[in-house]
Amino acid sequence: MTADLFRAPAAAGEREPIGAQALVLRGFALPYVNELLPGLKVVEQASPFRRMVTPGGFTMSVSLTNCGALGWTTDRRGYRYTGADPLTGEPWPAMPHSFVLLARAAAAEAGFDHFEPDACLVNRYVPGSRLSLHRDKNERDFEAPIVSVSLGIRAIFLFGGASRSDRPARVPLLHGDVAVWGGADRMRYHGVLPLKKDRHPLLGEQRINFTIRKAG
Repeated sequence: MTADLFRAPAAAGEREPIGAQALVLRGFALPYVNELLPGLKVVEQASPFRRMVTPGGFTMSVSLTNCGALGWTTDRRGYRYTGADPLTGEPWPAMPHSFVLLARAAAAEAGFDHFEPDACLVNRYVPGSRLSLHRDKNERDFEAPIVSVSLGIRAIFLFGGASRSDRPARVPLLHGDVAVWGGADRMRYHGVLPLKKDRHPLLGEQRINFTIRKAG
């Protein structure tokens, strides 16, 4: 991929294509925020954020937790989905209804009808946190989309191609934006550049990202 979308983002309410079956829905999550944040608090109380270790032994700069029937984890044994939080031994907290409603609505808006998510990975970024280029490949259904919700401070989303060496587009994501990719674009590499120091009036110096998916 050679296009570079590093420019001022479109206005809230607009659809910004970033691939054949991928787009950013600007401000799409804003009407849901008053329900998303209390739901997030419940999830965090049951399964606290933590920084996990990759199979290569590196500690991730992003803190994470999960909700839903399945949760994504990583340690020296590899990447995988589990039905229980390895920290507490308890099942992952249920996915809040507001998360499910938003994911279904965003998926339908992007052309993916009948999306029924069973997993939500919640990432917490602070200034300096980043996510290297990767593909989401631990799920069973590669046709179902990934629905990625951005809250808090601005991030630059890297949306690449089928090969790690393809030059990724740089897509600004602001509070309330929702990125959706699936189908022909489902296995594209993606990541997040290191976040710059900033402060959001509602969430402070952090970015919260929900990536909602069909994993099982």
